[in-house]
Amino acid sequence: MSVGFEPTPTSTSESALAEVAPGAGQPLLAALGRVVRGLSALFWGLPLALVACVQTARGDLLRPLGVLPPVVTTLLLLYGLSLLGHFQKQERPWRNALELARLLAVVNVGFSPFLFWWNKVPAERFFESVVQLMTLTGLLFLLALNQVLRRLTAMLPDETLRVETRVFTKLNRGLLSCTMLVMLGYFIAERLQPAPPWLRYGLGLLDRVGPWLPLLLVLVPVAMTMALLWKTKEVILASIFGSEL
Repeated sequence: MSVGFEPTPTSTSESALAEVAPGAGQPLLAALGRVVRGLSALFWGLPLALVACVQTARGDLLRPLGVLPPVVTTLLLLYGLSLLGHFQKQERPWRNALELARLLAVVNVGFSPFLFWWNKVPAERFFESVVQLMTLTGLLFLLALNQVLRRLTAMLPDETLRVETRVFTKLNRGLLSCTMLVMLGYFIAERLQPAPPWLRYGLGLLDRVGPWLPLLLVLVPVAMTMALLWKTKEVILASIFGSEL
């Protein structure tokens, strides 16, 4: 079983949509300006949300702030996606990818307070289950965001960026799918009663590692996604607004 999205072929018509010049109409330039701001919000929001969510769930540093850190940072991701929605509203594949990412972002915003509540009452199984579910929806969001980037770069005129995005999003899909399978297997095994001795031993090792193993597994896809966000933003600024700076 694999978790991911189907590859996105780059068609001639999609590429043609990207042939926008500095003399393009004001509505298009305004939409591209929102895209740049949205990409910036996503670039900064990804690491902030990761740190805020992990620290709120497992640490004490952000405890005085309550539910605010995870809620605000996940809202920042939703805001970034909302800004992207002003671009090429007529393109159905692009809109479908964007709507899926926005739906997952909304789900993560709704789940985020449970990180704080679970930190306060770790013995509450319902809170723990919601946090585990948010772990999976967070990985799904990262998968969906990679698909959004792939659809977006397919509409931009930079061939190098399109190739790089195809390569790195494919790699991210593989890494994130493996991470999801590992986490899902752990969550299911944790609920098996009675668990065989070898499984109890493995779960004990994972419990001692704490959140650091899944965090390490997700750092590479997050870093590559951030690199693609930054590169896409720079390409738009250089090719569309360069002559006006």
